Amino acid sequence: MWVGCTLGRRQPWNEEDFDVARPDVNADARRAFDVLKSGGTEILPMDVGYSIIGGSTASLVRIFDAKGRAPEKLNAMIGDNQLSEELHLLDELQRAVVDALTRDRGLPLGIIAPADMNHPLIRAMDDEGRRRSTSGGTVCMLLHAGAFHAEISRLSREEVHPLFGSSANRTMQGTKFRVEDIEPDIRAVADVEINYGLRKYHRYGKSSTLLDLADMSVVREGSCYELISDALVRDFDIRLPEADAA
Repeated sequence: MWVGCTLGRRQPWNEEDFDVARPDVNADARRAFDVLKSGGTEILPMDVGYSIIGGSTASLVRIFDAKGRAPEKLNAMIGDNQLSEELHLLDELQRAVVDALTRDRGLPLGIIAPADMNHPLIRAMDDEGRRRSTSGGTVCMLLHAGAFHAEISRLSREEVHPLFGSSANRTMQGTKFRVEDIEPDIRAVADVEINYGLRKYHRYGKSSTLLDLADMSVVREGSCYELISDALVRDFDIRLPEADAA
């Protein structure tokens, strides 16, 4: 690799000339997951904004209280496509929609769908944790939200420890795409912060688009909504409502 230019000749790039500090996603996810397994609360980097995540019912209660979240609001599960395939009870069309959006096009997506309440990750929760994170046999799950999300989802699935949470912000105060923009009272309840700087989909100013797969209804219009809408029309002739005016 070459950088710079002197008298028209490129100069070689020498690693020792720079202080290189690239994130170690696997190590950061491992460290974060170990704290969550012990019952901690964390602010973590997702492509659709920073999330505040809990690994126990007590941590979920702390998150609800800090956010000022209404009791009827539910948490989303952190997961990947493999976990969704194991846990969600989807028909052929519903699974094809999820795969087309997340696997084929690489888009972030939150899905609400019926789930196997006997799955080990659900059984690992106590009654209060299930009450705060499931509704009518359905589970909301965030998919394909970046490299960190993928790694911590893998750890959750393989070590059978469920992770739930929501956007790291006070309720109705907007998704935060930099740690420095998160309200102090939200940051105060986190045992760990993983700060990866400005998040990928910050220009949307919204968290993930959220679909209820039962009827393909839009629960929340979020990041990549226009791409999701276009893909559903092209692949399945499913038409979502027009995006709200910016």
